[in-house]
Amino acid sequence: MNICVFLSAADLDERYTRPAREFAELLGKGGHTLVWGGSDVGLMKVVADGVERAGGRLVGVSVEFLQAKARPQADEMVVAKDLAERKALLLGKSDAIVIMVGGTGTLDEATEILELKKHGLTDKPVVLLNTEGFYDGLKQQFQRMDEEGFLPVPLTDLVFFADDGVAALAYLEESAGVQ
Repeated sequence: MNICVFLSAADLDERYTRPAREFAELLGKGGHTLVWGGSDVGLMKVVADGVERAGGRLVGVSVEFLQAKARPQADEMVVAKDLAERKALLLGKSDAIVIMVGGTGTLDEATEILELKKHGLTDKPVVLLNTEGFYDGLKQQFQRMDEEGFLPVPLTDLVFFADDGVAALAYLEESAGVQ
């Protein structure tokens, strides 16, 4: 399965890098392909390194203004002209989406995929990996949106909240019918 992972390119502490490495190892050992923003820095590098070490493939989609930070040894690397094209390419190359810890760029990517799902423009499974409770506030906000009628489909049809990589990958494999 080609799994797009939206995540930070920031250098983060062990609270976030350890679970990221563990998830990356699960992806690689499971024979999955990582589709990611292509950067060879920060948490993006941690995950790419882990997937590669565990035998998985790497498909990066960088963007022109970040091309200097792109991972040179990816199995495939595409350079988009802008962020909108990058997001479209990432989604087009993936079968499923995992949203890991990140900043405004990650949040932008997350809300775009959820908006597409809300309107029935994609049926790809989406997991929000809530490492160290990072997305507790966002989860609460989404639940409020659901309860108060702001979402035309149930929240559970849009996104699965996973506390760890094992639960995230199990959900994706179940959704895809992988045994």
